[in-house]
Amino acid sequence: MQHRIIVLGAGYAGAFGAGYLARHLHTDDFEIVVVNAEPDFVERLRNHQLAAGQTLKHRPLATMFAGTGIRLRVARVTSVDPDHRTVAVTDDNGLELLEYDTLLYTLGSTAADHGVPGVSEHAFHVAARPAALRLRSRLEELSGGGTVLVVGGNLTAIETATELAEAHPELKVVLATRGDLGGWLGPKARAHLRRAFDRFGIDIYEHTAIDRAAANGAFTAQGGFLAADATVWTAGFAVHPIAAASGLAVQENGQITVDEHMRSVSHPEVYAAGDAVFAICENGKPLPMSCASAGPTTKRATSAIIHGLTGRKIAIPALSYVGNHISLGRKDAIFQLVDGDAQSKRGVMCGRTAARLKNDILKGAALGAAHPTFGMPSRRLHRAAAPSASARAVA
Repeated sequence: MQHRIIVLGAGYAGAFGAGYLARHLHTDDFEIVVVNAEPDFVERLRNHQLAAGQTLKHRPLATMFAGTGIRLRVARVTSVDPDHRTVAVTDDNGLELLEYDTLLYTLGSTAADHGVPGVSEHAFHVAARPAALRLRSRLEELSGGGTVLVVGGNLTAIETATELAEAHPELKVVLATRGDLGGWLGPKARAHLRRAFDRFGIDIYEHTAIDRAAANGAFTAQGGFLAADATVWTAGFAVHPIAAASGLAVQENGQITVDEHMRSVSHPEVYAAGDAVFAICENGKPLPMSCASAGPTTKRATSAIIHGLTGRKIAIPALSYVGNHISLGRKDAIFQLVDGDAQSKRGVMCGRTAARLKNDILKGAALGAAHPTFGMPSRRLHRAAAPSASARAVA
Protein backbone atom coordinates (compact mmCIF):
# COMPACT_ATOMS: atom_id res chain seq x y z
CA MET A 1 0.00 0.00 0.00
CA GLN A 2 1.22 3.49 -0.85
CA HIS A 3 2.28 5.83 1.90
CA ARG A 4 -0.15 8.72 1.59
CA ILE A 5 1.02 12.27 2.28
CA ILE A 6 -1.71 14.90 2.45
CA VAL A 7 -0.80 18.55 2.09
CA LEU A 8 -3.42 20.94 3.44
CA GLY A 9 -3.39 24.22 1.55
CA ALA A 10 -1.78 25.21 -1.75
CA GLY A 11 -0.42 28.66 -1.06
CA TYR A 12 3.29 29.38 -1.28
CA ALA A 13 4.16 26.85 1.44
CA GLY A 14 1.75 24.12 0.34
CA ALA A 15 2.37 24.30 -3.40
CA PHE A 16 6.14 24.41 -3.01
CA GLY A 17 6.08 21.72 -0.34
CA ALA A 18 4.01 19.34 -2.43
CA GLY A 19 6.28 19.85 -5.42
CA TYR A 20 9.41 19.37 -3.36
CA LEU A 21 8.06 16.11 -1.97
CA ALA A 22 7.07 14.90 -5.44
CA ARG A 23 10.52 15.76 -6.75
CA HIS A 24 12.24 13.65 -4.10
CA LEU A 25 9.70 10.88 -3.54
CA HIS A 26 9.45 9.94 -7.20
CA THR A 27 8.43 6.31 -6.79
CA ASP A 28 5.12 4.49 -6.73
CA ASP A 29 5.58 3.86 -3.00
CA PHE A 30 4.20 7.32 -2.22
CA GLU A 31 1.01 9.20 -2.95
CA ILE A 32 0.85 12.97 -2.52
CA VAL A 33 -2.55 14.64 -2.21
CA VAL A 34 -3.05 18.41 -2.05
CA VAL A 35 -6.30 19.74 -0.59
CA ASN A 36 -7.14 23.36 -1.37
CA ALA A 37 -10.35 25.37 -1.19
CA GLU A 38 -9.70 27.14 -4.50
CA PRO A 39 -8.82 25.58 -7.86
CA ASP A 40 -6.14 28.20 -8.49
CA PHE A 41 -2.83 29.16 -6.94
CA VAL A 42 -3.26 32.55 -5.32
CA GLU A 43 -0.35 34.97 -5.13
CA ARG A 44 -1.35 36.26 -1.74
CA LEU A 45 1.48 38.79 -1.75
CA ARG A 46 -0.26 40.48 -4.67
CA ASN A 47 -3.79 40.54 -3.24
CA HIS A 48 -3.54 44.27 -2.60
CA GLN A 49 -2.82 44.69 -6.31
CA LEU A 50 -5.86 42.57 -7.14
CA ALA A 51 -8.01 44.73 -4.85
CA ALA A 52 -6.66 47.85 -6.54
CA GLY A 53 -8.00 46.61 -9.89
CA GLN A 54 -4.96 45.02 -11.48
CA THR A 55 -5.07 41.78 -13.48
CA LEU A 56 -2.91 38.97 -12.13
CA LYS A 57 -1.69 35.89 -13.96
CA HIS A 58 -4.12 32.97 -13.80
CA ARG A 59 -2.43 29.88 -12.35
CA PRO A 60 -4.76 26.82 -12.18
CA LEU A 61 -3.47 24.24 -9.72
CA ALA A 62 -4.50 21.40 -12.03
CA THR A 63 -2.16 22.82 -14.66
CA MET A 64 0.62 23.38 -12.16
CA PHE A 65 0.43 19.81 -10.89
CA ALA A 66 -0.18 18.13 -14.26
CA GLY A 67 2.27 15.32 -14.89
CA THR A 68 3.75 15.40 -11.39
CA GLY A 69 1.79 12.60 -9.78
CA ILE A 70 0.38 15.07 -7.25
CA ARG A 71 -3.36 14.59 -6.79
CA LEU A 72 -5.44 17.72 -6.36
CA ARG A 73 -8.59 17.73 -4.23
CA VAL A 74 -10.49 21.01 -4.48
CA ALA A 75 -12.39 21.14 -1.21
CA ARG A 76 -12.54 23.05 2.05
CA VAL A 77 -10.87 21.54 5.10
CA THR A 78 -13.35 21.48 7.98
CA SER A 79 -11.46 19.49 10.60
CA VAL A 80 -8.42 17.36 11.30
CA ASP A 81 -8.39 14.28 13.55
CA PRO A 82 -4.72 13.52 14.23
CA ASP A 83 -5.52 10.64 16.57
CA HIS A 84 -7.22 8.76 13.73
CA ARG A 85 -5.14 10.37 10.96
CA THR A 86 -8.07 11.72 9.01
CA VAL A 87 -9.00 15.03 7.45
CA ALA A 88 -12.62 16.07 6.90
CA VAL A 89 -13.25 18.04 3.70
CA THR A 90 -16.38 19.41 2.07
CA ASP A 91 -17.32 20.41 -1.45
CA ASP A 92 -20.52 20.52 -3.50
CA ASN A 93 -20.85 16.76 -3.06
CA GLY A 94 -20.84 16.96 0.73
CA LEU A 95 -18.50 15.71 3.46
CA GLU A 96 -15.66 13.27 2.93
CA LEU A 97 -12.97 11.88 5.22
CA LEU A 98 -9.48 11.41 3.81
CA GLU A 99 -6.94 9.17 5.55
CA TYR A 100 -3.25 10.02 5.68
CA ASP A 101 0.00 8.51 6.85
CA THR A 102 1.83 11.84 6.93
CA LEU A 103 0.23 15.28 7.06
CA LEU A 104 1.79 18.58 6.02
CA TYR A 105 -0.34 21.37 7.45
CA THR A 106 0.02 24.65 5.49
CA LEU A 107 -3.38 26.31 5.82
CA GLY A 108 -1.80 29.69 6.45
CA SER A 109 -3.55 32.62 8.07
CA THR A 110 -6.31 35.15 7.60
CA ALA A 111 -6.98 38.68 8.81
CA ALA A 112 -7.09 39.10 12.60
CA ASP A 113 -9.95 41.24 13.89
CA HIS A 114 -8.57 41.18 17.47
CA GLY A 115 -12.13 41.00 18.74
CA VAL A 116 -12.94 44.52 17.58
CA PRO A 117 -16.73 44.85 17.12
CA GLY A 118 -17.99 45.48 13.63
CA VAL A 119 -14.88 44.34 11.75
CA SER A 120 -16.36 41.12 10.37
CA GLU A 121 -19.59 42.89 9.38
CA HIS A 122 -18.29 46.14 7.94
CA ALA A 123 -14.58 45.95 7.11
CA PHE A 124 -12.77 44.57 4.06
CA HIS A 125 -9.40 42.81 4.02
CA VAL A 126 -6.87 41.44 1.53
CA ALA A 127 -5.73 38.25 3.28
CA ALA A 128 -7.60 36.06 0.76
CA ARG A 129 -8.54 36.40 -2.89
CA PRO A 130 -12.34 36.43 -2.38
CA ALA A 131 -11.91 39.20 0.19
CA ALA A 132 -9.66 41.18 -2.14
CA LEU A 133 -12.24 40.84 -4.91
CA ARG A 134 -14.98 42.14 -2.60
CA LEU A 135 -12.87 45.19 -1.86
CA ARG A 136 -12.19 45.63 -5.56
CA SER A 137 -15.92 45.63 -6.27
CA ARG A 138 -16.50 48.23 -3.56
CA LEU A 139 -13.78 50.49 -4.94
CA GLU A 140 -15.37 50.27 -8.38
CA GLU A 141 -18.61 51.52 -6.82
CA LEU A 142 -16.65 54.49 -5.46
CA SER A 143 -15.23 55.48 -8.83
CA GLY A 144 -16.84 58.89 -8.48
CA GLY A 145 -14.87 59.59 -5.30
CA GLY A 146 -14.88 58.67 -1.64
CA THR A 147 -12.69 57.89 1.35
CA VAL A 148 -10.91 54.62 2.10
CA LEU A 149 -9.68 54.01 5.64
CA VAL A 150 -6.83 51.51 6.03
CA VAL A 151 -6.44 50.26 9.61
CA GLY A 152 -3.01 48.98 10.59
CA GLY A 153 0.63 49.98 10.45
CA ASN A 154 2.34 46.78 9.30
CA LEU A 155 3.70 45.85 5.88
CA THR A 156 0.29 44.83 4.51
CA ALA A 157 -1.26 48.08 5.67
CA ILE A 158 1.45 50.19 4.05
CA GLU A 159 1.36 48.25 0.79
CA THR A 160 -2.43 48.34 0.62
CA ALA A 161 -2.69 52.05 1.36
CA THR A 162 -0.09 53.06 -1.24
CA GLU A 163 -1.38 50.64 -3.86
CA LEU A 164 -4.95 51.91 -3.54
CA ALA A 165 -3.84 55.54 -3.55
CA GLU A 166 -1.78 55.05 -6.70
CA ALA A 167 -4.44 53.04 -8.56
CA HIS A 168 -7.37 55.23 -7.46
CA PRO A 169 -6.29 58.88 -7.35
CA GLU A 170 -9.96 59.85 -7.26
CA LEU A 171 -10.22 58.34 -3.76
CA LYS A 172 -8.96 59.79 -0.51
CA VAL A 173 -6.89 57.20 1.36
CA VAL A 174 -6.42 57.49 5.11
CA LEU A 175 -4.33 55.21 7.36
CA ALA A 176 -4.81 54.76 11.11
CA THR A 177 -2.22 52.91 13.19
CA ARG A 178 -1.89 52.42 16.93
CA GLY A 179 1.86 53.08 16.76
CA ASP A 180 4.32 55.10 14.69
CA LEU A 181 4.09 54.57 10.94
CA GLY A 182 7.09 52.45 10.00
CA GLY A 183 8.48 52.82 13.50
CA TRP A 184 10.56 49.63 13.12
CA LEU A 185 12.37 51.00 10.04
CA GLY A 186 15.71 52.76 10.02
CA PRO A 187 15.85 56.57 9.63
CA LYS A 188 16.48 56.54 5.87
CA ALA A 189 13.72 54.02 5.13
CA ARG A 190 11.24 55.81 7.37
CA ALA A 191 11.95 59.16 5.72
CA HIS A 192 11.41 57.55 2.31
CA LEU A 193 8.14 56.03 3.51
CA ARG A 194 6.91 59.43 4.71
CA ARG A 195 7.76 61.01 1.37
CA ALA A 196 5.80 58.31 -0.44
CA PHE A 197 2.73 58.90 1.73
CA ASP A 198 3.02 62.63 1.10
CA ARG A 199 3.33 62.02 -2.64
CA PHE A 200 0.16 59.93 -2.66
CA GLY A 201 -1.68 62.37 -0.40
CA ILE A 202 -2.38 59.71 2.25
CA ASP A 203 -3.42 61.12 5.62
CA ILE A 204 -1.82 59.40 8.62
CA TYR A 205 -3.36 59.00 12.07
CA GLU A 206 -0.67 57.63 14.39
CA HIS A 207 -1.25 56.35 17.93
CA THR A 208 -4.86 55.82 16.93
CA ALA A 209 -6.46 52.56 18.00
CA ILE A 210 -9.79 51.50 16.52
CA ASP A 211 -12.45 50.41 19.01
CA ARG A 212 -15.30 49.66 16.62
CA ALA A 213 -15.91 49.47 12.89
CA ALA A 214 -19.12 50.79 11.37
CA ALA A 215 -20.67 50.86 7.93
CA ASN A 216 -19.56 54.47 7.45
CA GLY A 217 -16.17 54.47 9.18
CA ALA A 218 -14.56 53.57 12.49
CA PHE A 219 -14.60 54.77 16.08
CA THR A 220 -11.26 55.42 17.77
CA ALA A 221 -10.22 54.58 21.31
CA GLN A 222 -9.74 58.32 21.89
CA GLY A 223 -13.44 58.93 21.29
CA GLY A 224 -13.13 60.18 17.72
CA PHE A 225 -14.67 58.96 14.49
CA LEU A 226 -12.96 58.45 11.12
CA ALA A 227 -15.53 58.62 8.36
CA ALA A 228 -14.97 56.27 5.41
CA ASP A 229 -16.86 54.79 2.49
CA ALA A 230 -14.76 51.63 2.84
CA THR A 231 -12.69 50.40 5.78
CA VAL A 232 -9.84 47.99 5.03
CA TRP A 233 -8.70 45.96 8.04
CA THR A 234 -4.98 45.13 7.85
CA ALA A 235 -4.14 44.98 11.56
CA GLY A 236 -2.30 41.66 11.61
CA PHE A 237 -2.98 37.98 10.92
CA ALA A 238 -4.59 35.07 12.73
CA VAL A 239 -4.23 31.36 11.99
CA HIS A 240 -7.27 29.27 11.20
CA PRO A 241 -8.75 27.59 14.31
CA ILE A 242 -8.72 24.11 12.77
CA ALA A 243 -5.38 23.10 14.32
CA ALA A 244 -6.39 24.13 17.84
CA ALA A 245 -9.74 22.37 17.52
CA SER A 246 -8.06 19.17 16.32
CA GLY A 247 -6.19 18.46 19.53
CA LEU A 248 -2.77 19.22 18.09
CA ALA A 249 -0.46 21.01 20.50
CA VAL A 250 -0.68 24.70 19.67
CA GLN A 251 0.44 28.05 21.02
CA GLU A 252 -1.96 30.54 22.54
CA ASN A 253 -2.46 32.13 19.11
CA GLY A 254 -3.32 28.77 17.51
CA GLN A 255 -0.02 28.17 15.71
CA ILE A 256 1.12 24.55 15.76
CA THR A 257 3.92 23.81 18.24
CA VAL A 258 6.75 21.95 16.51
CA ASP A 259 10.31 20.79 17.02
CA GLU A 260 13.27 22.02 14.97
CA HIS A 261 12.15 19.81 12.06
CA MET A 262 8.65 21.40 11.93
CA ARG A 263 7.16 18.19 13.36
CA SER A 264 4.24 18.47 15.76
CA VAL A 265 5.37 17.89 19.34
CA SER A 266 2.12 16.05 20.08
CA HIS A 267 1.59 14.06 16.85
CA PRO A 268 4.85 13.16 15.09
CA GLU A 269 3.19 12.21 11.80
CA VAL A 270 2.04 15.84 11.42
CA TYR A 271 4.32 18.57 10.09
CA ALA A 272 3.53 22.26 9.67
CA ALA A 273 4.95 25.15 7.68
CA GLY A 274 4.18 28.74 6.77
CA ASP A 275 2.02 31.00 8.91
CA ALA A 276 0.44 28.02 10.70
CA VAL A 277 3.65 27.00 12.47
CA PHE A 278 5.29 28.37 15.62
CA ALA A 279 8.95 28.25 14.66
CA ILE A 280 11.86 29.73 16.58
CA CYS A 281 14.33 31.72 14.54
CA GLU A 282 18.12 31.58 14.97
CA ASN A 283 17.85 34.71 17.11
CA GLY A 284 15.65 32.84 19.59
CA LYS A 285 12.50 34.73 18.59
CA PRO A 286 9.44 33.33 16.78
CA LEU A 287 9.47 33.75 13.03
CA PRO A 288 6.84 36.31 11.99
CA MET A 289 3.89 35.35 9.83
CA SER A 290 5.25 36.34 6.43
CA CYS A 291 6.25 35.08 3.02
CA ALA A 292 9.87 35.11 4.19
CA SER A 293 9.02 32.46 6.78
CA ALA A 294 7.17 30.16 4.37
CA GLY A 295 10.25 29.07 2.42
CA PRO A 296 12.59 27.89 5.19
CA THR A 297 9.85 26.30 7.32
CA THR A 298 8.53 24.39 4.29
CA LYS A 299 11.99 23.25 3.31
CA ARG A 300 12.66 22.03 6.86
CA ALA A 301 9.36 20.17 7.07
CA THR A 302 9.69 18.48 3.68
CA SER A 303 13.35 17.63 4.28
CA ALA A 304 12.39 15.92 7.53
CA ILE A 305 9.57 14.01 5.82
CA ILE A 306 11.88 12.82 3.05
CA HIS A 307 14.58 11.78 5.49
CA GLY A 308 12.09 9.92 7.68
CA LEU A 309 10.61 8.01 4.75
CA THR A 310 13.75 7.28 2.74
CA GLY A 311 16.73 7.82 5.01
CA ARG A 312 18.16 10.34 2.55
CA LYS A 313 19.57 13.53 4.04
CA ILE A 314 18.36 16.77 2.50
CA ALA A 315 19.95 20.16 3.10
CA ILE A 316 18.21 21.98 5.96
CA PRO A 317 17.99 25.77 5.67
CA ALA A 318 18.51 28.20 8.52
CA LEU A 319 15.45 29.77 10.09
CA SER A 320 16.36 33.41 9.73
CA TYR A 321 14.65 36.68 8.94
CA VAL A 322 16.83 39.06 6.95
CA GLY A 323 14.67 42.05 6.21
CA ASN A 324 11.42 43.81 5.31
CA HIS A 325 10.52 44.39 1.68
CA ILE A 326 7.66 46.84 1.26
CA SER A 327 6.13 47.91 -2.03
CA LEU A 328 4.88 51.49 -2.31
CA GLY A 329 2.79 51.24 -5.44
CA ARG A 330 4.19 49.78 -8.64
CA LYS A 331 7.29 51.95 -9.04
CA ASP A 332 8.57 52.43 -5.51
CA ALA A 333 9.58 50.20 -2.60
CA ILE A 334 11.78 49.82 0.47
CA PHE A 335 14.07 46.92 1.34
CA GLN A 336 15.20 47.25 4.96
CA LEU A 337 17.80 44.79 6.26
CA VAL A 338 17.56 43.61 9.87
CA ASP A 339 20.14 42.12 12.20
CA GLY A 340 20.08 38.93 14.26
CA ASP A 341 17.79 40.57 16.80
CA ALA A 342 15.35 41.64 14.04
CA GLN A 343 16.38 45.29 14.50
CA SER A 344 16.81 47.51 11.45
CA LYS A 345 20.35 47.81 10.14
CA ARG A 346 21.88 50.70 8.26
CA GLY A 347 21.55 48.81 5.01
CA VAL A 348 18.48 49.89 3.04
CA MET A 349 17.42 50.08 -0.58
CA CYS A 350 14.72 52.51 -1.70
CA GLY A 351 12.97 53.59 -4.88
CA ARG A 352 12.69 51.96 -8.29
CA THR A 353 15.59 49.56 -7.73
CA ALA A 354 13.89 48.18 -4.62
CA ALA A 355 10.60 47.94 -6.54
CA ARG A 356 12.24 45.93 -9.31
CA LEU A 357 13.89 43.66 -6.77
CA LYS A 358 10.61 42.98 -4.99
CA ASN A 359 8.84 42.28 -8.26
CA ASP A 360 11.60 39.82 -9.20
CA ILE A 361 11.25 38.10 -5.82
CA LEU A 362 7.49 37.78 -6.25
CA LYS A 363 7.92 36.43 -9.76
CA GLY A 364 10.47 33.91 -8.51
CA ALA A 365 8.16 32.75 -5.71
CA ALA A 366 5.28 32.33 -8.15
CA LEU A 367 7.43 30.50 -10.69
CA GLY A 368 8.73 28.18 -7.97
CA ALA A 369 5.16 27.30 -7.03
CA ALA A 370 3.97 27.11 -10.65
CA HIS A 371 6.76 24.64 -11.56
CA PRO A 372 6.77 22.52 -8.40
CA THR A 373 8.70 19.57 -9.77
CA PHE A 374 11.27 21.31 -11.97
CA GLY A 375 14.10 18.86 -12.53
CA MET A 376 12.10 15.85 -11.37
CA PRO A 377 13.16 12.51 -12.91
CA SER A 378 11.00 11.69 -15.92
CA ARG A 379 9.95 8.23 -14.69
CA ARG A 380 7.26 9.83 -12.53
CA LEU A 381 5.98 12.20 -15.17
CA HIS A 382 3.67 9.61 -16.70
CA ARG A 383 1.45 9.76 -13.59
CA ALA A 384 -0.93 12.58 -14.45
CA ALA A 385 -2.53 14.56 -11.64
CA ALA A 386 -6.12 13.55 -11.00
CA PRO A 387 -8.90 16.06 -10.31
CA SER A 388 -9.67 14.44 -6.95
CA ALA A 389 -8.29 11.99 -4.45
CA SER A 390 -10.76 9.32 -3.52
CA ALA A 391 -8.46 6.39 -2.73
CA ARG A 392 -8.70 5.29 0.88
CA ALA A 393 -11.41 7.82 1.65
CA VAL A 394 -13.62 6.63 4.48
CA ALA A 395 -17.33 7.16 4.67
